[in-house]
Amino acid sequence: MEELLNVVQSLDNEFGIERFGVDPAFSRFIPQVYNNKVDWKNLFEPKFTKLFNGLMIKGNATVQNIFLAVFPTNEVLEQFIEGGEAGDMLFMHHPLLMECGDPNGKWGRGFVPIDESLLNKVVSKGLSIYTCHAPLDYHRKLGTSQAIAEELQVDIIERFIHSENHGDIGIIGNIKTTDTDGLINQLKKIFDIPYVDFEGTKNTVEKVAIVAGCGDKTKWMQFAEDNGVDAYISGEIHCHIDNDYGKSRFQEVENYAKHTKMSLIGVSHSASEYLVKKTLLYQWFENEFKFNSINLIPQSKWWL
Repeated sequence: MEELLNVVQSLDNEFGIERFGVDPAFSRFIPQVYNNKVDWKNLFEPKFTKLFNGLMIKGNATVQNIFLAVFPTNEVLEQFIEGGEAGDMLFMHHPLLMECGDPNGKWGRGFVPIDESLLNKVVSKGLSIYTCHAPLDYHRKLGTSQAIAEELQVDIIERFIHSENHGDIGIIGNIKTTDTDGLINQLKKIFDIPYVDFEGTKNTVEKVAIVAGCGDKTKWMQFAEDNGVDAYISGEIHCHIDNDYGKSRFQEVENYAKHTKMSLIGVSHSASEYLVKKTLLYQWFENEFKFNSINLIPQSKWWL
């Protein structure tokens, strides 16, 4: 059992929430998605409405149990509301649902607001929600890409996708020699997915690049290829969002894939960012706090 204010302060300090500043993505997307639909500025904590990371909804003063998830899908929130006791906290990567689309199914709608009725249930039950987006991606020890690298036992030799103020998101390194099919089978087991999104060339794999989340930027792929990478692993190698932006991004990667010598492997946006919850963050919460329980909430469908 922990005091909420102590938990929030520890999280803020570990991820440098104030030092990081305004989240570049959700400072745009939250107003776009919620404006004229939900009074989000009054619903969410004042500090969150400025930085778009940190304590989003403040519940009761004592946290007995913590829950870990990626996206606020209805399924995730319903499990949290049902299983959580007053004061319990849900720690997520995203404050909005992002429908990224399924390479073997429907394209997604992009960012989707949390169902207001579920938000009201969270508030009425005295539960807390804390989200950490970009600061988690950039974290040197607890980052989303870092978790993938450690699971694959990557010998890290370089980091890329650099921010002058925050560090790097991407990782390049060597793995035990395998081939594309062997690596795909390994990734399917690690991320508990039925299939991957694949483009490019099948080959011998000794050097990999890792970009958790949306890695569908051809300039990042080209940087990796120029640095001798055999397989580029990301949450999304293709954008499957059903709008002009998504279709443009999809075509750009399609054109790049025709000429690349790399294997381009997508494991789903949400699964790629859930792994850190199962491994590095679970261990961190276990070491830092004395909760009654730490609860993982996986999604029943990772491609959505």
